[in-house]
Amino acid sequence: MWWYRSMPLRLQADLLPFLLAPGARQRNDSSAAEQSNWRHQPDLALPPGVSLRWLGTAGFAISYQGTTLVTDPYLTRRSFGHVARGRVLIPDPALAPGFVPHCDAVLMGHTHFDHALDAPVIAAAHGCPVYGSASMTHLMGLHGLADQAVTVTPHEPMEIGPFVVRFVPSVHSKLLLGFAIPQEGEITCDHCEHMTNKHFNCGQVWGIHIEVAGTSLFHMGSCDLLDDELTRPAEWFLAGIAGRGSTPRFWERVLKRIQPRVLIPHHYDNFFLPLGEEMGFSLNVNYGAMLSEVRAVDPDLRVVSLDPLQEVGA
Repeated sequence: MWWYRSMPLRLQADLLPFLLAPGARQRNDSSAAEQSNWRHQPDLALPPGVSLRWLGTAGFAISYQGTTLVTDPYLTRRSFGHVARGRVLIPDPALAPGFVPHCDAVLMGHTHFDHALDAPVIAAAHGCPVYGSASMTHLMGLHGLADQAVTVTPHEPMEIGPFVVRFVPSVHSKLLLGFAIPQEGEITCDHCEHMTNKHFNCGQVWGIHIEVAGTSLFHMGSCDLLDDELTRPAEWFLAGIAGRGSTPRFWERVLKRIQPRVLIPHHYDNFFLPLGEEMGFSLNVNYGAMLSEVRAVDPDLRVVSLDPLQEVGA
């Protein structure tokens, strides 16, 4: 396996147990995630009136006083074979009303297909704006929704109902054998009817800082960061954990900057399985090891998992 031998040693060591015993790793991940689930944390609470729902992958719906923000929604989850064979990725508009019955704004961290595919159909269904990079604005234009796209300015505070949102410049983890960012660059195609995985380039990557009801949340869709850009702490850290092994000292660096009270991991589910069915775990996510990594940096930080479509608060 040339690709395995070419990986950095730290990634080889992490991946080897999965390759040797994938069933055992899946069972260990499932057990660790269940033990840390919010339903086993009776003393944990969001501010009154705030609710949080995990939509799978990096997607969340955050609601307060009748306003709902949705981050990085990926509802039209195509199979691994569909994506690997380069088949067209078209969002299914019939899924949006069921999984996202209300939305006042979509907030986009980057434009890989597993983050951005369904943003245009949600915007169309609810008539709401989509905030994000120039690539996201371009994608919205391909769907005839350019007037609903907002290309954001770094760190600029934006009021969306009772929320104050800031987009923080970031970078994507180097998922390609630890050496390169997949699909780096901007979306440049001039059509959406024939877009495949290779057309959904990453674009500018953002972390998303959200203030509401006297608390703050930080959404990170990919495990890398620009340390000096993280100038605002957040009580709740919505942390995508896929690819963290590709970023040196990830937890040490990011937790020092964000200083969260609660870490809610995401982007560890197998997003090639349909949303709403039994969850699988992504290749080599190693949820149990993630818990140990976090404890080694901050033993007091609370790590709390959610199931896909589980809603907490309010």
